[in-house]
Amino acid sequence: MSDVVKLVRHDEVAVVMVDSPPVNALSAAVRRGIFENVKAANADDAVKAIVIACAGRTFVAGADIPEFGKPPQSPGLNEVIAEIEKCTKPVIAAIHGTALGGGLELTLGCHFRVAVLGLRPGAGGTQRRPRAVGPELGVQMIVTGNPIGAPEALKNGLIEEIVEGPTEGAIAFAKKVVAEKRPLRVLKNDDSKLAAAKADRSIFTNAAAAANKKNRGMNAPLACAEAVSWTLDTPFDEALKKEREMFLKLVADDQSKAQRYAFFSEREAAKVQGVPDSTKPRPVERVAIIGAGTMGGGIAMSFANAGIPVTLIETGEEQLKRGLGIMQKNWENTAARGGIPADAPAKRMALIDGKVGLDNVKDADLIIEAVFETMAIKKEVFTAIDAHAKPGAVLASNTSYLNINDIAAVTKRPQDVLGMHFFSPANVMKLCEIVRAEKTAPDALLTAVAIARKIAKVPAVVGVCDGFVGNRMLAARSKQSEKLLFEGALPQQVDAVVTKFGLPMGPFAMGDLAGLDIGWRSRQDRGIKSEIADALCEAGRFGQKTGKGYYKYESGSRAPIPDPEVEKLIDDTCKRLGLTRRAISDQEILERMVYPMINEGARILEEKIASRPSDIDVIWLYGYGWPIYRGGPMFYADLVGLKEIAERLSFYAKQTNDPSLEPAPLLKKLADEGKTFASLGK
Repeated sequence: MSDVVKLVRHDEVAVVMVDSPPVNALSAAVRRGIFENVKAANADDAVKAIVIACAGRTFVAGADIPEFGKPPQSPGLNEVIAEIEKCTKPVIAAIHGTALGGGLELTLGCHFRVAVLGLRPGAGGTQRRPRAVGPELGVQMIVTGNPIGAPEALKNGLIEEIVEGPTEGAIAFAKKVVAEKRPLRVLKNDDSKLAAAKADRSIFTNAAAAANKKNRGMNAPLACAEAVSWTLDTPFDEALKKEREMFLKLVADDQSKAQRYAFFSEREAAKVQGVPDSTKPRPVERVAIIGAGTMGGGIAMSFANAGIPVTLIETGEEQLKRGLGIMQKNWENTAARGGIPADAPAKRMALIDGKVGLDNVKDADLIIEAVFETMAIKKEVFTAIDAHAKPGAVLASNTSYLNINDIAAVTKRPQDVLGMHFFSPANVMKLCEIVRAEKTAPDALLTAVAIARKIAKVPAVVGVCDGFVGNRMLAARSKQSEKLLFEGALPQQVDAVVTKFGLPMGPFAMGDLAGLDIGWRSRQDRGIKSEIADALCEAGRFGQKTGKGYYKYESGSRAPIPDPEVEKLIDDTCKRLGLTRRAISDQEILERMVYPMINEGARILEEKIASRPSDIDVIWLYGYGWPIYRGGPMFYADLVGLKEIAERLSFYAKQTNDPSLEPAPLLKKLADEGKTFASLGK
C-alpha cells in the first residue's frame, strides 16, 4: 500500500485517508494508494461503506502538475474513478478546503459527496459534472474555473450534505446511507439533469457562450465547452475516450506549456538569490502608507484585506477624508456584488487609521511612500520618514522609475530602504516589483517579499535601473509605438494588433487609462521629450480623466473612440518634423511591439537587474496583463526562436535607423549558439 494513503477502519466504515502535503495533489503515489485501498475495502466483508478523505488543510486540490508532459504512470485518474464506480458498497467523498480539477473529478466518481462549509470546487470532469449539476452550471464552472461554496453545491446537487467535520461527518453520513439502504448513484449512468438541454440545445450553447466570453485566444476553455456538449449526444464511454484524447492534445500544446511555466515561475520568483538561507524577515504588525490617493489607497486596501492594521497618512484633512471615502465606497460596491461579506467593509475600514502628518509613521514596522513620482518630493518625504520612523522599520518607496539608491542616500539607514512598486489598481493587481538597492539589508528584502505574499501579491525582486524591469521594457515598446505613429500607423491600428495578440489593451488605450499627464510629469522631471504625447498633454488631453487623450471618450464611457483631431495632430507633427508616412503591416507592428521588449529583457539579464528570465515573465504576466497562454515575453521569445528575433531586430534597426534595436549581446550570443533564454536557468 502507498505511504501517502492509509486505510483506517471506523466500525463498519473504512476511511481511505490521503496525506500528501501540501495540497494532496493526485500524484502517481496518491492515485495508486486510493485505487488499492478502495479495492481492498470493497473486498472486505466487514466493511459496509467507504469514505475518501484527506488530511491537512484541503481535499485533493488537483493534478500533480510536475507530472504533466511526462510518460503517464498507472493507474490513471480514470482507472481510479472506474474502480470507485464499480464498488458494490457506497463510497462517500469527504470534502474540505478546495476540491479542484482532478480532485473534484475524483469526488464525482464517488456515489455520494459531503462537505464542510467553505467548499470551493473548481474545474473537473467534463462528463460527470454536468450530470451532477446540469449542463449550464457545469459548463460555467468548468470553463471559468470560478469556485462555488458549499451551500450552492448542495442546492445544485453537487453534494448531498453539509457536515461539521469532513471525516467524522462523512462517517456518520456513510452509516446513515447503509442504514437507509440508499441506492448507489453512479453519475455516468444518470442523465436526468441533461434532459432539458437535450430537448433545447440553446440552453447549453447560450451558457457556453457566456462562460467563454472572457477567454479570447485560449484553446482549453473552448475545448472544455465542446467536451461538455458531448454529454448531450455522445455515449458516456465514447465521450470519456474523446475527453482523454482532447486532454492529451491540449496538455502537449504551447498554451499548456506556457501556463505550466507560469505556475512554476511564480513560485520561483519568491526565492530570492544572494540572501543567506539563515536570514529571517522582520516582524510586521502595523504598516504606514504615505499618500491616500489612488495608489496609496489601493495599497492600504490590500493590507486591510489581509487583516493588517494600517496608518494612512496625508498632508491635509480634506485629502485624507477623500481617500478614506473612496476606499469605503470601493469595498461597499464589492460587498453589494457579493464579492465580500456584507460586514467586511466596516471591519476593513476599522483597520485603517487616518492621520495627518509624517510624524505618525512612528509606530509602523513597514512604511510605504506613495506620493508624486518626482525625485525632489520623494527625497523630502524620506528625509522626514527617517526622522520619525522607529529603528528597524523597513522604508519602501512605491516609485515606478526613480533611483532607490538616491532615495536611500537621504536617510541615515540606507540598509532599511528598498522599493515596493505596486501596480494600479493596487488592491486588484497581483504584482509587486521589489527593488533591491545597493545597501538594502537581506532581512529587509525578505520582509518585503514575505509581506507581499501575505497580502496576496506576487513578489519579484529586481535591481536598480530606470524603470526597473517592467517599465524599462515598456519604455522600449513605447518608443516603438510613437515611432510607428511617425511612420504611418494610427493609435487604433497599433492597439488592435496588441489586443489581438492577447494583451488586455494596447499602448495608447493604456496610456489614456493611466493618465497621460503622469508620464508627462515624469518625463519633465527626467528631461525626456515625447513629441506626440507631450503635444496631447499640452492640449489638455490627459486621457479618460479629461474625456480626451489618444482617443475621445463619451460621457460616462471608457470605450475609446478614434479621434480625427489626433490624426491631424499626428500629421501636423510629422510635417513639422519633415517625416513621410507609409502603410505599415500588422505583422510589422506586432514584431516592433514585442521584439524590442524581449531585447530589453536580454539587456536586463546581462546587467543582472533580474535574476532569471522567468522573473521577467512573472512581472509581465501579473503586472501588465501579458496573456498567460503565451507564458511571458522571454518564454514567447524561445517559442518564436531567438535567431528569428535577432534577425528581425537587425532588419528594423537598419530600416528605421535606430541602433537601439540591434540585438543585445546576450540575445545575439544565444541566437548564434542555437540556445534559448530557458537554457540560462539550466
